[in-house]
Amino acid sequence: MAPTPPSSPAAGPARTPGRPRISVDSAVFTATLKTIHEIGYARATVERIAAEAGIAKTTIYRRWPSKGVLIVDCLLDEFGPVPIAPEPISPAPISPEPISPEPISPEPISPGPISPGPIADRGRGDQIAGAIRWIAAKISQPGVGDAFAGVFSDAVSDPALREILATRFQEPYRLALERALGESRQHVLFLIDVVVGTLLHRMGMTGEPMVDSDVDILVEMVLAHFGDDRRSA
Repeated sequence: MAPTPPSSPAAGPARTPGRPRISVDSAVFTATLKTIHEIGYARATVERIAAEAGIAKTTIYRRWPSKGVLIVDCLLDEFGPVPIAPEPISPAPISPEPISPEPISPEPISPGPISPGPIADRGRGDQIAGAIRWIAAKISQPGVGDAFAGVFSDAVSDPALREILATRFQEPYRLALERALGESRQHVLFLIDVVVGTLLHRMGMTGEPMVDSDVDILVEMVLAHFGDDRRSA
C-alpha cells in the first residue's frame, strides 16, 4: 500500500481582524452605563461590564487600568463638548467704504470661527441657563448620574483618580467656560462647584435626578451672579 502523502494545511476561514477600537470603546461605554443603571455603581465591576459588552475583561484593562479611569472616559464620551460659545462672527470686519460697485450685505457672509473671547452681553444669561439645563439633563440620563456620583465618591480617597478626574474631565470644561464667559478661573470653578455639586447632591440623597422646576430655581440663583448684568471684577 502506497504511503499517504503528507497533507497540506487546510485552508480555513480567513482570520477576521479584531473589532475597531472605536467600536470596542462604544460597546464598553454603553455597557458601563447600562450595568450601573441596573445594579448600581458599587456592584458594576469591570468583570460585569465586560460580560455586558461581550468582551474579555482583559480587553478593558488594556485600555483602562481601573474602573475609575473607565468611568471618567465614559462620562467624557457621554457629555461631549459644553454647549456654550460666543455668538458667531464674520471672518473679517466689513470695511465702512465700499470696495466694489456691489452693495455689501449687512449680514455676515458665513458664521466664521468661534471667537475665543468673552461672549457678547446679549444672550449671555440664556447661554449659561442652557448650559446648566444641559448638565442637568445629562446627569438625569440612565446610569450617568450614578456613574458621576460614584466616581466622585471614589476620588475622595484616591488621589490618583482625583487628579485624573480634575485634569481629564473638569479642566476641558473649565477652560471652555472661562473663554466663553470671560470669567476668571476662580469664578468658573465656583460655577462648576455650585451647579454640579447641587445636582449630584440631589442624586446622592434621593437616588433621583433634580426635577425641572428645581433646575429652574438653580438657574435663577446662578444667573443672579453670572447673568447679563454681572461681570467679573
